[in-house]
Amino acid sequence: MMNSLPVFVSAGEALSDMIRTGANTWKSKVGGAPWNVARIMASWGVPSGFAGAVSLDCFGEELAACSRSAGLDTRFLQQVDAPPLLAMVHKVHPPEYFFIGENSADLHFTPEALPSGWMECVRWVHMGGISLARPPLSNKLLEMAHALKASGVCISYDPNFRTVMDERYDFVFQEMTKLADVIKVSDEDLHGLFRHHDATAGLATLRTWNPEAMVLYTLGAKGAHLYTAQAAAFMAPPSIEVIDTVGAGDVSIGGLLFSLQHHADRTLEEHLAFSVASGAAACLQAGANVPDMKVVERLFASLIQESVEGPDNQGVRTRAS
Repeated sequence: MMNSLPVFVSAGEALSDMIRTGANTWKSKVGGAPWNVARIMASWGVPSGFAGAVSLDCFGEELAACSRSAGLDTRFLQQVDAPPLLAMVHKVHPPEYFFIGENSADLHFTPEALPSGWMECVRWVHMGGISLARPPLSNKLLEMAHALKASGVCISYDPNFRTVMDERYDFVFQEMTKLADVIKVSDEDLHGLFRHHDATAGLATLRTWNPEAMVLYTLGAKGAHLYTAQAAAFMAPPSIEVIDTVGAGDVSIGGLLFSLQHHADRTLEEHLAFSVASGAAACLQAGANVPDMKVVERLFASLIQESVEGPDNQGVRTRAS
């Protein structure tokens, strides 16, 4: 029986991806960006919980079972008598999807029902995904984020843009950016969130909203940037054979958070290297799986080695911000 409360909590949606495999055939897979991040941290040995609500049917039961298998603190997962939240992925390459979630279980999440004293024990809370674009859940999470910030808890935020994030999402986007200690965005996120194609301008605007935040800016196969108020670093990914990029973004932010929490003495470049190594490790296997920490550490070591080999290395660049 679990007694101690987790030091890391990810809050938001857990859902089932319904992926079309043929003209009349589909397969389901557990997912949801916030749930994925919680699962990643728990699988890497961090006492973690996913704070959200799922259904009581077969979809919710599968999410509950996978949460237990990952080692998540199940006291934070609420099962309610409501329909499941589904992402209907009717085309995979390129992905095309829509959500089915009218009055679904995720919207019935009750923060007041979380374990007593959890806010006093948690050190880091992660938020993002479509949960912050779905009232009344978004209102509950934003209120919770303000309370956590006032209590001194670190907050990370990954908007993980989806088409449901239209102009009605702008207020939440700005509020969460202002509250967050760490923000993860991709170039595609910025295109969607700012509704134009100038990602550089979007990133500059985001950073003006919260100049003190650490910002992880990912560019897929082109690499990633990590910014603080004082400095910035860039890193290209390691040379690997990419099998699947599904879930790599969730693993990259998970890697950064793991590094920040467990290796506070690392340099900015080292934190970025661990994040990039984590995302790359996720690409070595099919599906949104949690990569083995030994694989992540091996890729991390190779990136660090490359960064000190000499002036010809192009992997890591650091400058004053």
